[in-house]
Parts: sequence; C-alpha cells; structure tokens
Amino acid sequence: MDMDQVRTFREVVELGSFVRAADSLNVTQSTVSARIKELEARLGQSLFVRRKSGVTLTTAGKRFQPHAATLLRVVQQARQDIALPAEMHTVLNIGGQFSLWERILLRWMGRFHAARPDVAIRAEVGTPESLMRHLADGLLDFVVMYAPEARPGFQIEKLMDESLVMVAARAEHGGSSESDYVFVDWGPDFGAWHSDQFPGFIAPGLHVSLGALGLSHILEYGGAGYFPARVVADHIAARRLFPVHGAPQFVRPAHVIYPTEGNSLTRAAALESLRAATAVDAAAQR
Repeated sequence: MDMDQVRTFREVVELGSFVRAADSLNVTQSTVSARIKELEARLGQSLFVRRKSGVTLTTAGKRFQPHAATLLRVVQQARQDIALPAEMHTVLNIGGQFSLWERILLRWMGRFHAARPDVAIRAEVGTPESLMRHLADGLLDFVVMYAPEARPGFQIEKLMDESLVMVAARAEHGGSSESDYVFVDWGPDFGAWHSDQFPGFIAPGLHVSLGALGLSHILEYGGAGYFPARVVADHIAARRLFPVHGAPQFVRPAHVIYPTEGNSLTRAAALESLRAATAVDAAAQR
C-alpha cells in the first residue's frame, strides 16, 4: 500500500478538509484528491463524504482509520529499527511540550542515555494535540505534558508541580492591571485561574502563546507576566527581573502519559528513571 496515500488520509481526517491537508503536507489540493481517490479504488470503498463545509468519514473510512494508524506506526518503527547502530538494540520514542524540556526531559534524557547506551532515543517537541495524536498512533512510548487528555488504554501519572510566578522588569511594577502586562497562554486551566484572580483585568498589552517569547519581550522592553519560577530564578538573582509582591502563584502539575498495554522493559525502565529524576529535582526546589 502506498504510504503517501495513508499519510494523506490521516491528514484529511485530522484537519477535516482536503485544502487544509494539502497545506499541511505542502502539496496541491489536486494531489490530495488524487491520493485519496487511488486509496479508495485500492480498498474498493469510499472513505469520505465530501461537502462544501469539509469532509467526514464514511463507515468504511471509520473502519480503516485504526488500520491507517497501525500501518504508519509499523513503517516508522521499521525505519528506526533497521537504522540502529549495531551496539544499540532498541529505540525509545519520547515527546514533550516545549516548556517542559528544560525543566524535566533534557536532564533526564542525558542521565538515561548515560545509564543505557544500548537504547537509541528519539525525542519530539510538539503541541499537546500533536503529541497526543502521535502517542495514540503508537509513534511515541510516552509523553510529558501539563494537561494530557484522558483516553482509554492510557495511564496518566503526575510527575511534579510547577509554580508560575508574576515577575516584572521594574521593582515597583504594579502587576497585571498595567498596559505593559504580557499574558502568556499557559493553557485553559491557567486562563480560568487568571480570570478568577484578576476579575477586573480587561485585556493585556501583549498576548503570546510561547513563554520564551513573552520572557524575551519583558527582558528587552519591560513589562510583567507569569512564568515558571525555575525559569526566572536566575534573572531574579541577577536583578534583571523582580517578583511582583502580593501576586498569587499558579501551581501547574506536569504529567507523563503512556499506554497501559504492550509495556516493554525499556519503556518501564525509562519511566522508573523519569520518576526518580523528577522526584530528586522536585526535592531540590523545596
């Protein structure tokens, strides 16, 4: 079976449109249409119902969906396995949200790789949506993220709590009511908490979806915002940033999510190592 056709099928399913799938795959819409048409001819079934508003899966399409995920997973794993150096016997596929790599995964990955040089590690940074999709498709062994989606067949474990604190570029900054406040979108749970804590807050001077971008802006141009305490600790010590006194803290738990079935010895060892590493790091922060 042509894997380009299978990948195109998955993109159309995820994005709900041939046009958006074409943009995602960086091909023309006619290429997407041709691939789906050829796939349907090969399977002898229509996979999508075409409408002006987009596409939806037919009954046959819904039945094919898990098989498509399995095909992609098998090909991915085959590519990794045959490319392994002779001294390595398996691959560990891990994923994490961008802001959790420095906090948890980078240091753990170095320690685990030193302890298990026979294990090749493939690391992925992504959005919560893409990470959960790749985990569900079997392309990742586990994912570290802030608010994983509960799904049947997957276990969620809390690793540690992370505190978000308000800091400012000036010691006398008044907090979130000022026009130079930078609102970092740390997720819907933070947004709801922020609204409860600051009910009179109307709109920020700057709204960003990436914490590193907001922090760089404040360091360069001034202002205030919420950031992980461990990220701003050195800036506070160097008096480049100042805690906003009286501002509440937001506690944000980090989790690991992994499949409950097919637990390999390598994944089990990696998870145990990850638990131990985060416990040590959390104790050091107290």
